[in-house]
Amino acid sequence: MKMHKKRIAVLTGGGDCPGLNAVIRAVAKKAILEFGWDVIGIEDGYEGLIFDRHRRLDYRDVSGILTLGGTILGTSNRADPYKYPSAQKKGIFKDVSDAVMRNIRKLKIDCLVTIGGDGTLTIANRLAKDGVPVVGIPKTIDNDIIGTDITFGFDSAVRIATEGIDRLHTTAQSHHRVMIMEVMGRRAGWIALYSGVAGGGDIILIPEIPYDLNAVAGKVKARNKKGKRFSIVVIAEGAMPKGGSVTVKKIVKDPSDPVRLGGVSFMLGDSLERLTGIETRAVVIGHLQRGGSPTHFDRILGTQLGAKAVDMIDEGQFGYMVGVKKDDFIKVPLATVAKGVKSVPADHMLIKTARELGTSFGD
Repeated sequence: MKMHKKRIAVLTGGGDCPGLNAVIRAVAKKAILEFGWDVIGIEDGYEGLIFDRHRRLDYRDVSGILTLGGTILGTSNRADPYKYPSAQKKGIFKDVSDAVMRNIRKLKIDCLVTIGGDGTLTIANRLAKDGVPVVGIPKTIDNDIIGTDITFGFDSAVRIATEGIDRLHTTAQSHHRVMIMEVMGRRAGWIALYSGVAGGGDIILIPEIPYDLNAVAGKVKARNKKGKRFSIVVIAEGAMPKGGSVTVKKIVKDPSDPVRLGGVSFMLGDSLERLTGIETRAVVIGHLQRGGSPTHFDRILGTQLGAKAVDMIDEGQFGYMVGVKKDDFIKVPLATVAKGVKSVPADHMLIKTARELGTSFGD
């Protein structure tokens, strides 16, 4: 009796980050070498499923991509098939999921592997409910996906942010300034917390702990009185003052994420300079956190997640995301992942340690 040869598809959705190619490579290589499956690469995330853009991936296509940043498949964070922007009328959205279903049937795939953050995986959950066999893999530099201890891309972003803080230290000391570095993290402060501690930030401001402007200024002035004539502030883009709101850079017509944050560091800088009398400068590292080659940690984690996803496909475990719990890989229902974001808890061990060393969180 002839065995059915599986045919799987893989896509990368949402914002890019280091480690995506490591996952694509692991999924394709294991599927091809261990099981002899066919692997289809969907181009530009869900956009490729909507408009039937794809290509076959063979061993040569994924060889040599482990160290590359970005994604060889391309991505999109504006292609929710259940709420897709109309080409005729701006601000109007429509459900084009029927086209996605047709193209999935046309491809005759046995499973769709979706690599992405909470938005991508929430869409994957809806596809699973509509009968598509799906396995998700958690990707985001923000480390804010429910059900997993860590996501690939986070370690690389922390490395980049930490290097930025290191560089700010020397110029801050030389000019006796307050230097503020704004990092990504609209709803969760994981990057700010980890890079702030790793880089020796004096003040770390995250969305989970609204800050008191006077407390922040007080910390700067207290350091100055002790002869520390400079201060380093690390702030997440989604941080906000007590009783205030996030700093919005602009509003765009995007169904998935219309509010664009940015500029909180400049607003904070103006206020601190006024309150302390100390020259203040702000730096936004923005998409630098998404670029470049992944760290060794993210290469390894991405490889393991990709391999585990293939095992789940072989076992018929659909509707789940591969998660990390302590030192093990687990399966997490996509319905759980779709419930929201994983925030930094107020009693997190790293916050406690930082406070013990004199770091201020502005509260």
